[in-house]
Amino acid sequence: MSEYHNPVLFKESIEGLAVKPAGVYADATFGGGGHSRGILEALSGAAKPSATTDSPSEGPVGKLLAFDQDADALLNAPDDARLIPIHANFRFIHNFSLLHAPEGLDGVIADLGVSSHQFDTPDRGFSFRFSAPLDMRMNVQGDRTAADIANSYTQEELERMLRLYGEVDSPRRIAQLIVAYRSKKAILTTDDLDDAVRPALPDYLEHKVLARIYQAFRIEVNSEMRALEKFLSGAAASLKKGGRLVVITYHSLEDRMVKNFIRSGNISGEIYTDIYGRSSAPLKAVNRKPILPSEDEIASNTRARSAKLRIAERI
Repeated sequence: MSEYHNPVLFKESIEGLAVKPAGVYADATFGGGGHSRGILEALSGAAKPSATTDSPSEGPVGKLLAFDQDADALLNAPDDARLIPIHANFRFIHNFSLLHAPEGLDGVIADLGVSSHQFDTPDRGFSFRFSAPLDMRMNVQGDRTAADIANSYTQEELERMLRLYGEVDSPRRIAQLIVAYRSKKAILTTDDLDDAVRPALPDYLEHKVLARIYQAFRIEVNSEMRALEKFLSGAAASLKKGGRLVVITYHSLEDRMVKNFIRSGNISGEIYTDIYGRSSAPLKAVNRKPILPSEDEIASNTRARSAKLRIAERI
C-alpha cells in the first residue's frame, strides 16, 4: 500500500466494486494508487509480461484505467501491464473509456478527497499549515491559482464562493476582509490569506473556519463541482449494464450531488419519467444510506472522519 496517500474506506469501496477478474475498471482519482492496487490484486493476468516468453498470458486479462490530473500522482503508478495511466481530469472519463474500453466499463471508483501528498507538500499551497505560494492547482499547468482568485474576484463573487463551497457562517464579512486587505497588499501566499481573514476567525474554531475557506478556494480553482457533474454523467454513460459506480465524498455539497445523481440521473435530484412513468435515471443505489468509516479508521486516519461512500449500479 502506498505511503503517498492512505486510501479511505479501502475495504468497503473495493467490495462495493464487486471486481470481476477479467473486467475493465477505472480509478478516476488515482492519487496514491491505494484503491488501484486493490483493484489490480483482484484482476486476472500477471502484473508484468513474462520475462521468459513472448507469448501473451493465457485466458482473459483484466484492465484498469487510472486517471489523475496531477502528474506527480501518476509517477506513483505501479509498473503493471494491466494499468493504463491517463493524465487527465476525470470529467473526460467517457472520452477515454470509448478509446480504451469501447464495450464499456465494469466499474468506476472515485475518491474525491485531496491526497495526503498534496496537503503535505508545502509549495502546492493547499494547506494553511505551511507558508507557501497561494496556488492550490491540482494540475500545475492550469491557468488560474488561488492567488488569482483572491486578488481579482469581486466581493460578491468571493461571498458566493465562500457560501457555496466553504459553507462558512460569515461569507460576506470574510469577502469584505479579503477585498480590504488586497487594497493595501496583494494576497500572494497562504500567510497573506490567513492574515486577511484572521479578524473573522473565532479562537476556538480558527482551524475549522480556515479549512472551510481553503476548501472554497480549492474547489473554485479546480472547478471541482462542474468537473464532478461531468464525471458523474460520463461514468454512467461508460458503465456496462450491471457495472458499479463507487464514490467517496468529503463534504455535503459533493455528497448531495452524488446522491441526487444516483437517484435521478441529474445533480438537482429532479426525477423525470416517460409517458409510462418510467424513470430516466441510469443508476440505482446499492446502499440507500452512505457507508461511513469505522471509529478505528478515523482514529488511524483523521482525514477519513467526514468521508461517505455511495455505491450505485448501472440499470
